[in-house]
This record gives sequence, structure tokens and C-alpha cells, in this order.
Amino acid sequence: MTPIDLYYWPTPNGWKASIALEEFGLPYEVHQINIGKGDQFAPDFLRIAPNNRMPAIVDHDGPDGAISVFESGAILQYLARKTGMFYGQGEREHVGVEEWLMWQMGGVGPMAGQTHHFLKYAPEDIAYAKDRYRSETARLYGVLDRRLAENEYVAGDTYTIADMAIWPWASLWQGQEQTLDDKPNLARWLKTVWARPAVRRGRGLLADLRGDRSDTWVVRDLFPDHV
Repeated sequence: MTPIDLYYWPTPNGWKASIALEEFGLPYEVHQINIGKGDQFAPDFLRIAPNNRMPAIVDHDGPDGAISVFESGAILQYLARKTGMFYGQGEREHVGVEEWLMWQMGGVGPMAGQTHHFLKYAPEDIAYAKDRYRSETARLYGVLDRRLAENEYVAGDTYTIADMAIWPWASLWQGQEQTLDDKPNLARWLKTVWARPAVRRGRGLLADLRGDRSDTWVVRDLFPDHV
């Protein structure tokens, strides 16, 4: 099998793809897209990912030849269909997985991303923006905690691409100024997913290139038994 080309940088969206490739057991070759240096605007990359965002993949063993896929959610769906894994069984389970995948794409990712931006990177201290996005992220994590009170994993009783999509963002809860004190089910799920070897491999891909080390809690604070 020809390795899949993974265009990647170690961010939550990038981790979705690296975790998925590790979970699916597919061979891949990493191509660094240094978003701090503007690699995402290079013409060769834009032919693969016209929205100038990573991750993206090129599968040389696609359905009728090589195929490129951009957008992390689309990558997860493509790989799940390709392998027949981590997507549930039957239409009802597929819909459940897709609901929570879209919930991440439309909610957790954008809101948590804005929270990170205004808390840590915005050139101006805008209290309204900080409060707005921090509060919306808290609301979303409350939704997730209530969901996980009834299910072992996000889409039901089995681990799916929905978990792969949500975990990378939720794992950075501290940097988003959130708390797990009132979210025991979310805390339990974070630990359960982190215990998967493929998640740790995918999360660790090019970790030394990640300039912001505020996420060291993953192996130090919440999960000391994994240090």
C-alpha cells in the first residue's frame, strides 16, 4: 500500500488527521505545513487545500486513482469509509457519528479556537470577546459532559471518528480557561481516549515543533500515571 501523504502541523485540527491515520493503521508520510511561516499559502499546497488550511491528505490508492481531501472532518469521513472502521454500523449509527462530528466542526472547533485566540494571541485585550468565547466553549463542554453521562463515547458505546474529532480540542481545556470540576464525565472520557496508544502517537507527531507548551497538562497534570 502506498503511504498516504499527510500535510500537517501539530495543532488540534492537525491531530485529528494524525490520530485517525494511527487508529486506522494506515501508512503515511508527513509533509510539514508550518503555519507560522506561511507554508499554507504555497501554490502547491493550495492545489490540494484551496482554503489554505491544514490538514490535508493525498491518498494514492483512492477509489479510482489518487485523491486529495482537505478539511479535517472530510478526511475523517473519507478514511472511515475507506477502511470500514470507526463509523458505526448501519444508517442509524452513521447518523449519530455524523451529528457529533458536525457538532465539533461547527461548534467546538470554531468556538474553542476563538477562545484560544482572544485569551492568548489577540493584539488587544478585548474583555467582551474573551467572555463571549470562553462562555460558549463552557456551554459546549457542558453539552458534551451531559452526553457522556449517558454514553461511554460521544456517539454511543463505541469509539468513532467523532471522538477523534472532538478530543484534540477538548484536551486543551486548560488553555481555554475551562474547568472539569463540574464535568466528571468529560474528564473520564478525556482519560479514556488518551489511554489509546494510537491517540498518543498521533498527538505526539512533531510535538517538538509546537511552540506553545501550555498543553503539557496532557501528560503531567490530569494523567500523571502516563508520565
